[in-house]
Amino acid sequence: MASSRTVSGAVALAAAAAFLAPAGAAHASPPGTKDVTAVLFEWNFASVAKECTTRLGPAGYGYVQVSPPAEHIQGSQWWTSYQPVSYRIAGRLGDRTAFKNMVDTCHAAGVKVVVDTVINHMAAGNGTGTGGTAYTKYNYPGLYSSYDFDDCTAQISNYQDRWNVQRCELVGLADLDTGENYVRGAIAGYMNDLLSLGVDGFRIDAAKHMDAADLANIKSRLTNPSVYWKQEVIHGAGEAVQPAEYTGNGDVQEFRYAYDLKRVFNNENLAYLKNYGEGWGYLKSSGAGVFVDNHDTERNGSTLSYKDNATYTLANVFMLAWPYGAPDINSGYEFTDHDAGPPNGGRVDACWQSGWKCQHAWPEIQRMVAFRNATRGEAVTNWWDNGGDAIAFGRGSKGFVAINHESGSLTRTYQTSLPAGTYCNVQSNTPVTVNSSGQFTATLGAHTALAIHAGKPSC
Repeated sequence: MASSRTVSGAVALAAAAAFLAPAGAAHASPPGTKDVTAVLFEWNFASVAKECTTRLGPAGYGYVQVSPPAEHIQGSQWWTSYQPVSYRIAGRLGDRTAFKNMVDTCHAAGVKVVVDTVINHMAAGNGTGTGGTAYTKYNYPGLYSSYDFDDCTAQISNYQDRWNVQRCELVGLADLDTGENYVRGAIAGYMNDLLSLGVDGFRIDAAKHMDAADLANIKSRLTNPSVYWKQEVIHGAGEAVQPAEYTGNGDVQEFRYAYDLKRVFNNENLAYLKNYGEGWGYLKSSGAGVFVDNHDTERNGSTLSYKDNATYTLANVFMLAWPYGAPDINSGYEFTDHDAGPPNGGRVDACWQSGWKCQHAWPEIQRMVAFRNATRGEAVTNWWDNGGDAIAFGRGSKGFVAINHESGSLTRTYQTSLPAGTYCNVQSNTPVTVNSSGQFTATLGAHTALAIHAGKPSC
């Protein structure tokens, strides 16, 4: 849950990655024709700009999500980014000029920009921020004073109590009184400043810890009140605050999707995924943000992560092929210390160097972005499974995917709804021939996938 994240050393914040949403009527995909977001966790803005040009745009990613840009407490740990001390763009990832250049560069590459936005709380402790601002807990000069915080100054302790969850302090961080007019205006001012720089959407960190009506009021004050908006609301059975409360504001991250993918891929049968999504009791697809992992869950072990290798890759392949919600691809760095901040202070010279994992660039994952774009709007057709860990399904006449998570290879003939012709299996960059009956025969090695789509007729 949002409060059970482990923190060490100084009080660490909990953020969870995820999904965004458009306002007004929330819908599952972000505005536009491309709904996949690359979440470049703790990449600095100059590196994000370069990646938009060289990879994200050409690969078909619609959005990039960047880590919190606001001035924050000093320290090398990743979670210092989630303890703001002012709303100036003056964090470790770059200054205002670098941020604006990143937005403009990504837009030129056809990639929209979503900002991870920390508005539930301010920092704990006291000191000087990354931009030179002196602060103490409950006093952030020129922005907030003690009058702007909730009266409960104890840590959240009871998730069955709504007041406790939304009025007390998440891991000891100063909890803003978002019911207060001045606070709402100050938060909207920060978000409007980001909008003035060209930002296309927001991920609302720790949304569960703010009343949905407070967030609706803040959103109404924006220069673009229908801006893309996704909220971190972690589902907890029997808890007082539930994700569905927030769907009126925009998309909500569906954490159960990620939790259950781990269980199914590790311990159950992929055949169970035949009705994955709403059939499992999740949020409506029209308001759900999905992911295999995010920066919190890869550290607390509640989901799969890059450390799961082929299993992780196949889970991302499934997510990108399956028409539920709008997907985030988490892209971070190797870690053994859960608190460790980004290599090189967030500078990425090249993927797969200096510890950067670049999951968004893994060929098997990256190539599925074009598959998703090509099959958008098509229903699932021609489902097949072996009752175990081999599945296959089509996306109408636009695409077809097969996943073999068994321990041995699998050879069979698949029935599709694709027109006859030669297609490229984007997983292995090899040709696949579909006959006049819509069938093809293929052999899949253990823990591999096959994906063909109308947008890629040849290799």
